Amino acid sequence: MEREVISTSLKALTINLDRTTYGVFAEIGGGQEVSRNFFQAGGASGTIAKTISAYDKQYSDLLYSNNQATKRYVSCQRLEEMLDCEYNQLIGSLSDKRESPTRYFVYANTVSTINYKKDNVSHGWMGCRFQLEPDAEPNEIIVHIGLHEKDNVLQQNTLGIAGVNLIYACFFHHDRPNSFIQSLLDNLSTDRMEITMIRMKGPQLNYVDNRLLAVQLVKNGMAKAIMFDRYGNVQEPDDMLYKKNVLAFRGSFRPITYAGFDILKSSYALFKRDEDYDKSNTLSFCEITLDNLLNPEDQNIDERDFLDRVDLLNGMGQNVMVSGFREFYKLVHYFSGFKIHKLRLVVGAETFEKIFDPRFYQDLRGGILEAFGKLFPANMKMYVYPGLKPETSELIKSGDIRFTEETKHLYNYLIAGRRILEVTEINKKYINIFSPMVLQRIKAGDNSWEKLVPVYVAETIKKKNLFGYK
Repeated sequence: MEREVISTSLKALTINLDRTTYGVFAEIGGGQEVSRNFFQAGGASGTIAKTISAYDKQYSDLLYSNNQATKRYVSCQRLEEMLDCEYNQLIGSLSDKRESPTRYFVYANTVSTINYKKDNVSHGWMGCRFQLEPDAEPNEIIVHIGLHEKDNVLQQNTLGIAGVNLIYACFFHHDRPNSFIQSLLDNLSTDRMEITMIRMKGPQLNYVDNRLLAVQLVKNGMAKAIMFDRYGNVQEPDDMLYKKNVLAFRGSFRPITYAGFDILKSSYALFKRDEDYDKSNTLSFCEITLDNLLNPEDQNIDERDFLDRVDLLNGMGQNVMVSGFREFYKLVHYFSGFKIHKLRLVVGAETFEKIFDPRFYQDLRGGILEAFGKLFPANMKMYVYPGLKPETSELIKSGDIRFTEETKHLYNYLIAGRRILEVTEINKKYINIFSPMVLQRIKAGDNSWEKLVPVYVAETIKKKNLFGYK
């Protein structure tokens, strides 16, 4: 059934008229747009205990930093400090003074809206800590948003709507995660706002798997990509990528094979030769496109299958990224929107040939030239992992693929500028091991697949009966 979209003012009024909900609004950076919606809806005295905007950074530190200055004011850390401070103060002050049973909540946000020069990244964090029953332990939901409008007033209006949506969803959609995340864009659009991360926790939210919730953001078009650290935690891309060197390798990883790990190992070894390489500042990602997660018959995500892949990759110490990008230039363009130092994209020789096929760029007015302008920004290099000719066992390198006369000149230009590099430190015996081959043998009961994947992967597949193993 289609979900009914309720207006912003009606959402705010519904909460205002519910005498069991009472709380605090703490908003930094983007004005007090969320609380304004509740005041304008009417009946706010039944909902609002306090509104506050600690706009000055020193005053914000005085209230929220516990004498330890937060490095970034628009950050998840500062949001959590705000929620801690305001919730503890609210409960400490009013928990035994309200006559009727009360479900307390605190809404907070810290947002950087567009500046006068219009040259900053407009984004922010918002969260709600709330009780679903009087005197109960609170739940907490944290969301990161990106603001796309190029006007400060429009962004403030968007922020106000988004905040009302979050508070309303906490009380009315907490038991339906998919409806919850979809409702966050009620009366908005992805042209105005993007949600790049969501995290839920609490006694009534323990059933939620935040990894699945994050993938639904991509599937619903509410986020372009989502990221998990090596421990399986959902991370906000800007925080995870901030001033990092990044190596990305795309695959289905169903399951990851010896070949996949050899690609990661050998390409990382090439990355280490950069003069300013810093191990502590370098991240590698196994990236999965949404196309690799959808069941071709019904276009739904096989949630268990997805989690199995993430668990295997995390178990091998890998960060994981899920995106909605089919084309590589869109993936690179996405990374270019963050403050990263260097970006390295590793591809196999077969995929490399497709990247140079002009047919894949017919929807662009500038064709392959426009695509390559986005694919090779100044900080980007492509690593090509070789293939193997089955008849001669010779390596297939980047220069061995079929070029048109025009793309050959483009290739030569990129080679001359060292924008395309060959991966050389490889293990030849792993080159022709492909995930579909392993998957087919698993389903057929052919035990030879066990020799094609790392020991940990094989043991986990057998222990948990993954990918059709019996």
